[in-house]
Amino acid sequence: MAQVLIWQVPGVLSDELKKEIQSSYSRFLESRQLKPRRGQKQMIAEIAKVLGTILKDEKGHRLGEKHVSVIEAGTGTGKTIGYLLAVLPIAKAQGKKVVLSTATVALQEQLVNKDLPEIAEHAGLSTSFSLAKGRGRYFCINKAEQHLDSHGATGQQALYEDELALRLDDETVEFYKSLLNEYASGRWDGDRDNLSTAIDDKDWIPLTSDHLQCSNRRCSNFSACSFFKARKDLDQVECVIANHDIVLADLALGGGAILPDPAETIYIFDEGHHLSDKASGHFSYSLRLKSTERWLNSTARQLAKMLDQTGNPQLMADYVQQLQKPGEDLQVVLNNWAELLRPVLLGDALKRPQERLRYPGGVVPEEVRQFGLQVEHLTARMANKLEMVLDLLKESLDGEGSLDRQLAEMWFPRVGMMVARMQGVTGLGRSMGHVDGEGSPTARWVALVESGQGYDFECRTAPVSAAEMLRMNLWQHCYAAVVTSATLTALGRFDRLLDDLGLPAETPCFSLASPFDHYNAAELLVPAMDVEANDPEKHTAAVCDFLNRELEGAVATLVLFSSWRQMRSILEDLKPKLREKVLAQGDFSKNEILKRHKERIDAGDGSIIFGLASFTEGVDLPGDYLTEVIITKIPFSVPDDPVDATMSEWIEQRGGNPFMEWAVPMASVRLTQAAGRLLRTEQDRGRIVLLDRRVVTRRYGRQLLDSLPPFRRRIE
Repeated sequence: MAQVLIWQVPGVLSDELKKEIQSSYSRFLESRQLKPRRGQKQMIAEIAKVLGTILKDEKGHRLGEKHVSVIEAGTGTGKTIGYLLAVLPIAKAQGKKVVLSTATVALQEQLVNKDLPEIAEHAGLSTSFSLAKGRGRYFCINKAEQHLDSHGATGQQALYEDELALRLDDETVEFYKSLLNEYASGRWDGDRDNLSTAIDDKDWIPLTSDHLQCSNRRCSNFSACSFFKARKDLDQVECVIANHDIVLADLALGGGAILPDPAETIYIFDEGHHLSDKASGHFSYSLRLKSTERWLNSTARQLAKMLDQTGNPQLMADYVQQLQKPGEDLQVVLNNWAELLRPVLLGDALKRPQERLRYPGGVVPEEVRQFGLQVEHLTARMANKLEMVLDLLKESLDGEGSLDRQLAEMWFPRVGMMVARMQGVTGLGRSMGHVDGEGSPTARWVALVESGQGYDFECRTAPVSAAEMLRMNLWQHCYAAVVTSATLTALGRFDRLLDDLGLPAETPCFSLASPFDHYNAAELLVPAMDVEANDPEKHTAAVCDFLNRELEGAVATLVLFSSWRQMRSILEDLKPKLREKVLAQGDFSKNEILKRHKERIDAGDGSIIFGLASFTEGVDLPGDYLTEVIITKIPFSVPDDPVDATMSEWIEQRGGNPFMEWAVPMASVRLTQAAGRLLRTEQDRGRIVLLDRRVVTRRYGRQLLDSLPPFRRRIE
């Protein structure tokens, strides 16, 4: 039973706590009439070993650095139950909160609706828990009422105002009214994920708020606010279910602003392979030059309207007046920046426009750096003045100012939105204007984009690694953490993950094998082909020939592509009868494709899914719903991706081999994830087909094949 491993845990883990974990696991298995899983027992033991041996001072603060456990648990291990059975008793015994963070809403819902209730019922580990979502998932009554009052004349929350219509059409007005009625009647709780029908981002975004637009307790609808209703219990519960974005947002605010204090928290990062990318995204910035010029003009008009409606109060008028000069100077800078880029990206009438300009190594020309510094300086000044305007509106909301409260409440979110966007522009200017220090660089580039107003220039920056940010803000401050996923290793090693997450090399890492009999359950086929995948046109033709021939008898097949272009090209050249069986990404939402696929299988009809990278994760089609996975190409990164290209240059500058150190390990992770779609239960059977001969002809091919589960191989 469970004790065969738990008893090995040394250190401060008391005998009483060991016994509690053992007993909970035994009760769970007996109640569910399950047999113990070797990997699951190992997972419980390894987590307990790390968390149970953390040393503390007399105040309960952690001592030492070995407080993070990294566990790769193959599909079928039962990792969710494993980490819950280990962490919950230890957290309770040590008086710590648990923050369970995922990358997807689907896993959050599984934890809330299935896993945690099962742990309470079958293991006797009852714990109080609550789901934490960002403001963006919740309906804002105030915003909806204001939109309906003005009938969409102002205030839509767009990143680029010219991309959204300034007025609501009659259909949208009726839809917003229906949402208000559903919420007021209690038939809907205001959570976007609990709507009976899907809603497009363009319709939903104007109905949500953020921390700068939200007036919190000052809002007249505060007592009925869906967001604060959902959040009121967070301080009281023992376990908070969150997502990586909320955790990172909380850390960016210093920790403990949204979620429990990191020093008093044990974090569990399920789907932990997403954490690095999510963290990098929090420090990425973008700025469209021409669109921002137009937004500045729109902002000036809105502020003038605000002054007119509020009676032109002296102090507010002074602040708005002080915005004029830096605003005019900023428009000149943005225009000059655009003129510098115009000949480079647009050329002349005889040259095709260049879609992207990347700065090698993330090093920008001095003239561009100066533009960035000027943007940072000017927008920081403007953001400061706008915050002063916001403070005046807050005073009136508190009943201490001279403005009409209703007007203050109407303008507060609009000015808050101005502050938020101005801060984003400041971030881009700072990132573009300052030279990188030691450590990994920042990727910097400009993309040419088309809008209703013609061409625009989108300046973008993104760190190639969030390792230092995670080290400084998360690992150094948290009490303990568990990072887990079915796919964490690259080429069978944890090195890449530890580097990406900023964890020390001595971090305890464990890889637990899946209980599946991969050899007998599935075959990995690499068919004979006359071409290699690095010849795009010939490879696409060969893949098309293979699919036209092999899909004739397809029952439940997932075909995974590395490029949109290849997928669409093959779709056009498929036999008409086959095309009728295909559900292609882009034609429907991912959830709708999976739903239709299952319906076809249930009806006895064959079904084929064509998907890109997003279909290598979050696709759970057990049994007869999926019997074949076809991977058209080794999923290497796109060669011209600015972040990957900058990372490669950095590795090369340090004397490394970017292809072997970066590209191949990342491809290994993605290939393993793609292959992992096939076997979801121990009863599943099928085959995986890899239409890329490079796993046979190139020296790195053996490494890629050996990093996959031990499928039965057939190489033609």
